[in-house]
Order: sequence, then C-alpha cells, then structure tokens
Amino acid sequence: MTTPPIPVLLYHAVMDDPPDWIAEFTVTPRDFRAQLDAIVASGRTPVTISALAGHFADRSPLPDRPVVLTFDDGFADLPGPTADALAARALPATAYLTTGAVTPGRRSLLPPAPMMKLSQAPLLERYGMEVGAHTVTHPQLDTLPAKALRRELTEPKAVLEDVLGHEVAHLAYPHGYNSPAVRRAALRAGYASAVAVRHALSSGTDESYRIARLILRRSHTVADIEAWMDGRGAPVAPFPDSLPTVGWRLYRRARARLKGPVFAG
Repeated sequence: MTTPPIPVLLYHAVMDDPPDWIAEFTVTPRDFRAQLDAIVASGRTPVTISALAGHFADRSPLPDRPVVLTFDDGFADLPGPTADALAARALPATAYLTTGAVTPGRRSLLPPAPMMKLSQAPLLERYGMEVGAHTVTHPQLDTLPAKALRRELTEPKAVLEDVLGHEVAHLAYPHGYNSPAVRRAALRAGYASAVAVRHALSSGTDESYRIARLILRRSHTVADIEAWMDGRGAPVAPFPDSLPTVGWRLYRRARARLKGPVFAG
C-alpha cells in the first residue's frame, strides 16, 4: 500500500421502518447519529467527492485524513432529518439522485419506497450537500446496449443541471455495477468522476471512474465505523476485478439479453 486509506461511505435510507427490499441497506436514525458522532470523533476531515475527484485529476491537495459520505437514490429522509443530522455536525456529503424515482410521473426500476422529490434537490445544496447523478431508472449499467447506456448517463445529468442551474459532474453506478465500457461512457458523458462500491477503502491512487466505497448495512456498528476511520477492516483500492466479479458480470449480461433491463440491487 503506497497511500493511506480513504473511507468513502455509502448510505441509502435512514429510517426506522424501511420497505423490505432496502432494509438490509438501511440504518436507523439513532444508529446514523451514533455513526456520525464516531466519524467526528475520529478526527477525519470530511470532504465531498469533488475534492477527491480533483485530487485524482490534478493532484489537488487533500486533508491528511479525509473521509467522504455519500447517499444513493434519494430517499425521503435525505432532505430532512438526514440532512439535519449532517448539518448539525458540519459534515458535507454527496447525494446521488435517481431521477426517474424522484420525479413525479416518471418511473424507475426501484421498488416502491418513500422518496424525495426532484424539486428538493436545491434544498440539499442549501444544506451543504453536493448533488450527483445516479441514472434515470437504476439499471445494471454493465448489461445495457450502448444507446440505453448513453441515455441512462446523459439524461439525469441534464435533468439535474436544469433544476440546479449548474454543472453536475459526478456519477454513481447503481449497485456499483460497471465495466471498462461503462467507465468510458461516463467519461464521454461529461462526468469528472464515478463511484462504484467494491466493499473497500479508497486511497489517494484510486481510479476516478470506479472510486471504491463501503456500503453501510443495518448490521454495521460504531465499531465498524471506527475501524474504517482508522484505515482498517477492508481492502484498499485500487485493485483489479476478481474472477468471480467478471463471471457474475457475464452471467448478468446473458440474463439481461433474455429478460431485458434488471434492477441493480
């Protein structure tokens, strides 16, 4: 390992009674507050994905011990109690929104759940959050034909830019699914970075278009957060895809050819 680990945390919903399909990746408000307090106590300096991406692009300096908090999809708690908990601790974050799920009258592959509204995206920024794109429908991007992939990347960027009035430069792959072709497409679509999952700590030499994140599950404890803040408890990116990861991608592509686009989750 040549550079210190950088924890990039991935949250979804923060609620007491989530729908079954997202329950595994939901933390309760009480646990969330305890985890945020552990992050503050660690002495890590919170930064946005923009700062991390800037470091990858031109070696812009980072704090000695950075941490990044990210939120995927756009659940209803985000522009309310979750944003309040972050703001109370002066913790910036990056929120990646699935535009088809947060726009009234639009559809996505996400199962039903309480979601924020697209019109609330500027409110996130007023709370100090950065807003990024998380596709239109939340598909498995690495199984899509080129035209569908291009739409899933370019449309949410344009929609969010119209609502926010400025460039949206960062992308999250649904469930982290990506491939070399998907990463090239993200670059062509105008994104400066893209986050994956990888169940790993990032680092100062991670890859701009598959930044490693640690996904929060309901079973994670404050002790897990403390280990990650200390740079322990997970592998450190970058590293190549494993053979099981490549095999799983090939299987999912074959299934998508038979059944069509599939929810990434």
